[in-house]
Amino acid sequence: MSKAAILTVDDDPEVLQAVTRDLRRQYGDRFRIVRADSGQAALDAVEQLKLRNEAVALFLVDQRMPQMTGVEFLEKASHIFPDARRVLLTAYADTEAAIRAINIAKLDYYLLKPWDPPEERLYPILDDLLEDWAANTRPAFQGIRVIGDRWSSESHRIKDFLARNQVPYRWLDVEREPDAAKLLSYAKVDETPLPLVLFPDGSHLSQPENVQIAEKIGLQTQATKPFYDLIIVGGGPGGLAAAVYGASEGLKTVMIEREAPGGQAGTSSRIENYLGFPVGLSGGDLARRAVTQARRFGVEVLSPQEVVGIRVENDYRIVMLQSGAELSCHALILALGVSWRRLDLPGIDRLTGAGVYYGAAQTEALACTDEDVFVVGGANSAGQAAMYFSRYARTVTMLVRGDSLTKSMSQYLIDQIAATDNIKVQCNSSVVEVKGDTSLDALVIQNSQTGEIQTVPANSLFIFIGAVPRTDWMNGLIERDEKGFILTGPDLPRQNGRMKGWTADREPYLLETNVPGIFAVGDVRYGSIKRVASSVGEGSICVQFVHRYLSNL
Repeated sequence: MSKAAILTVDDDPEVLQAVTRDLRRQYGDRFRIVRADSGQAALDAVEQLKLRNEAVALFLVDQRMPQMTGVEFLEKASHIFPDARRVLLTAYADTEAAIRAINIAKLDYYLLKPWDPPEERLYPILDDLLEDWAANTRPAFQGIRVIGDRWSSESHRIKDFLARNQVPYRWLDVEREPDAAKLLSYAKVDETPLPLVLFPDGSHLSQPENVQIAEKIGLQTQATKPFYDLIIVGGGPGGLAAAVYGASEGLKTVMIEREAPGGQAGTSSRIENYLGFPVGLSGGDLARRAVTQARRFGVEVLSPQEVVGIRVENDYRIVMLQSGAELSCHALILALGVSWRRLDLPGIDRLTGAGVYYGAAQTEALACTDEDVFVVGGANSAGQAAMYFSRYARTVTMLVRGDSLTKSMSQYLIDQIAATDNIKVQCNSSVVEVKGDTSLDALVIQNSQTGEIQTVPANSLFIFIGAVPRTDWMNGLIERDEKGFILTGPDLPRQNGRMKGWTADREPYLLETNVPGIFAVGDVRYGSIKRVASSVGEGSICVQFVHRYLSNL
């Protein structure tokens, strides 16, 4: 945590130098000593400290300064740092003004010049004030702050990106948080489009792209080498498992993730049936542990970075990145995962991120406190989300298209939902219309058995209606089924007994695609079991097939 500041202000250079020297000698090991030669320069410094989210413990200010007196400065500065202790330096003739300022600027103390010797006339007074400040002040949050509007899709994107990459941040709703407007003023960006992201060094970005944030906070977005033994596309459980096993067995490995390590599983609020965790763990915890483990073995994790193309040149498999860079390898594992299926309703795209969310969207949970939340879907992911939101929302209504949860949800989740008073399961129900101009206002729900239609007020709708692969960019190189899932091993199509496009003098390995040396694991693979443990297992065993392939090059 950064040191709190002691700010001293005096327009006389000799006095300013002397008081700064005395302050550093006594307090420099515990506090940052900041100096300014005018009231306006001091105000500018105070605003920058606020933007960097640093604390000010004490103001030590000369009274007699041109343009702005010490009392005038303290009046303005106290609105920015109301907890800072305030001390005025005065000449003998200023004592009456100093006494009046006790009521005006809520002065804590005034000191007469000169203060020599400081051991007797300065330090004891400041020691007492600083001890009092430390005892009554809570440390400020140290990290990124995001200023925006709850119903902004851009705000949701940035919050979701930070949360999924496990970057701590503080959210400031511009409509509810008084500090939000003040920070915008200090940053001199009153007309800048929101959201605004404030970084700990005092810099800021307006409506930044995810990659801009990543570069600013030190995430790796570019590879350090042009060639790797193994490239893994996708950072979900399957990709992470392959990265750990590949690197631990000596393969020079890079993993490329489009959004955040953990993939769709990383958004899960609770995974309770994963082996070895009897009380369960969140998807975020699983992702964090796996990324730490992968990096310990030397895996490069590029995030956010997207692969937009693949080509083959002899024994090399080359991936093209959205940034324009290209990386080559001998073996490639596609662990792309899947994306949530979109609800096809008029106007819903306009409200996505502004009341309509795909996936758990845990970043919105606190905002849903004491509200009525709706969850569409009847599988495990929907059940886990309903349980999570029930901690915050007044009610959670699950809208399930089928006639029960038993066909698609694990029994342990069904039992938990039944035992949770504020969760209601509404079967045979589908959303047929969403209403709202700038944010979600209401849902129109239809019962498939009775045909009854009802309109209910709603601010938050979370959708879990299945998943689809995003593999269109493969340009016909990789064989897929009609839904876009990647075909591997025995599922590859054959023509006259031979597989289309297969060039090797052997049968493809179990998880190998129609291109030798390119493999697929996890949810993106045709026929895979859509469970975290299954993806981890496929990623792990795939590395053995990679070794077999490399041994024959």
